[in-house]
Amino acid sequence: MPRDPKHEQYYEANREHWDESTGIHERSQFYDRAGFIAGGRSPLTDTERAELGPLVAGKRLLHLQCHFGMDTLELARLGATVTGIDFSPASIEAAKRLSVDSGIPGRFIEANVYDAPEVLDERFDIVYAGAGSLVWLPDVRAWARVAAHFLEPGGVLYLYDGNPMRGTLADDRDDGLLVVETAYFETDEPAAYDDTFTYTDGPPMTNHRDYEWGHGLGEVVTAVADAGLRLDFLHEHREAPWQPFTFMEPVPGARMWRLADRPERLPMMYSLRATKPLA
Repeated sequence: MPRDPKHEQYYEANREHWDESTGIHERSQFYDRAGFIAGGRSPLTDTERAELGPLVAGKRLLHLQCHFGMDTLELARLGATVTGIDFSPASIEAAKRLSVDSGIPGRFIEANVYDAPEVLDERFDIVYAGAGSLVWLPDVRAWARVAAHFLEPGGVLYLYDGNPMRGTLADDRDDGLLVVETAYFETDEPAAYDDTFTYTDGPPMTNHRDYEWGHGLGEVVTAVADAGLRLDFLHEHREAPWQPFTFMEPVPGARMWRLADRPERLPMMYSLRATKPLA
């Protein structure tokens, strides 16, 4: 399942983007690294804790595209033996530092997700991918095959990600209108973005050009099914763990955001669980 070399220029630009972002994220209030180390802040959403949290105790868990490992190590706190993979060397080094500083054991490996089966010869009870995972990948079918490859029979894939419909909308409007701007379906060429700042608080970036791909919800579900996994559920959610649009409001009692006007108009996130059959 090697990655397609025609996308190499995009991977390299995105890797440089994430290498720089990692240092900003480590210092950001958004991630609150010190609060995590002190045990007072969970990076997982209530949805992830409810749908995935009860499954992880005593299980071997692989986190694909783990960034600097905060979600990975929180799942270790819940009882999993964790391994995280990410293509950014800066993220992997930061994840290792966080593991040491928090005292939470975790293993972290640098690899492009498509190359992961070439550098890790193991199987896991759970494969997990969190918010913002799939937009960095050109081929969701190959991603699903990687996830299935790493699962033991009876193992579970759990994905919590931004809803692709929300991802098509212009995010620079202040008039409350939901305006489709970018591709919903998977395309060969990515959309290019030049945001001066990363999605957290922090200074402006030098490597601010990044490339992202859309993947329709039907494409994701079909990719998972074609990889040999059985769909257990697909849930869509009105809340997001960050503020994609200025016309959103915080959800009382949660670190989540929703549309201030008729939040039922738009799914912000979705969660998917699928199982690898025993035979």
